[in-house]
Parts: sequence; structure tokens; C-alpha cells
Amino acid sequence: MSLQALLEQQHHRLESLLSLLQREQSLLGEGSIDGDKLGELAKAKQSLFSELEKAEASRRNVQTRLGYSLDTSGSEKAAADAGCASHWRKMLELTEQVAHLNNLNGELIAHRLQHNQHMLNLLRDAAGSSLYGPDGQAEKHRRRVNSRA
Repeated sequence: MSLQALLEQQHHRLESLLSLLQREQSLLGEGSIDGDKLGELAKAKQSLFSELEKAEASRRNVQTRLGYSLDTSGSEKAAADAGCASHWRKMLELTEQVAHLNNLNGELIAHRLQHNQHMLNLLRDAAGSSLYGPDGQAEKHRRRVNSRA
């Protein structure tokens, strides 16, 4: 397979991955999370990541077979000599977009997890505090759950 065809395949897969990441971000921004949809997206993302790894290995093999180094300058030279430098640049730009959005989604997930842990801690603390003292009478200084929780 030609270098150009491999780059076009990677570009297509990266566009698909970017679309999945955008849908994931949309789901993460909703008030109520649909775990089933997020699970489906995670499986689809994993499949695309796997396909991208295989495609990148193929691209590297072709590049090496053509006598180019595997560093950035070798990749740029191979793409330029094959007449597909614009494909290479587009793929790099798309890769940066995918990486940025993937990191952003990871931060959104971490924020949600932190918020959920905070809520669980509040509930655990509220459930652990006794409303009544050992004498069966209501305690004077009851703990209250913060209404902002």
C-alpha cells in the first residue's frame, strides 16, 4: 500500500475518533450521565485506537522500506517525496486535535469523579452522625448536610 493511501486511512480514522471524542464531551457535559452510551463510545474509541496503531505500524514499515528514517524529518521527507506532504500535515493537525480533546475529556471525567467522591463523603458523614444522643434525646448540635451539596 502506498504512503499516501496509508495517510488517507489514518486521516479517516482520526476524523472518526475526533467525532467520537466530541460526542463523549457532549455526554460528559450533560447533567445526567448515560453510562451505557459512554461505555459504547469507550469501546468504539478503543477499537479506533487499535486500528490507528496498526495503521501507524504499517506507515512506519513502508517509510523504512523506502529508506527514510523514522524521525520527524524522515516522515516529512517521505511524505514530500511521495507527493503527499499536505496529507501528512493534515494528519498531524488532526492528531493534535484528537490528543487535545482526549485530554480535555479526561479532565472532565476526573472532575466528575472528584465531585461524585465529594458527594459520597458528604452522604457518608451525614449517615454516620447520630441524630440522637445515648439518652435517646435529640442532640443539641446536630450535623446538617450542607444544602449546597
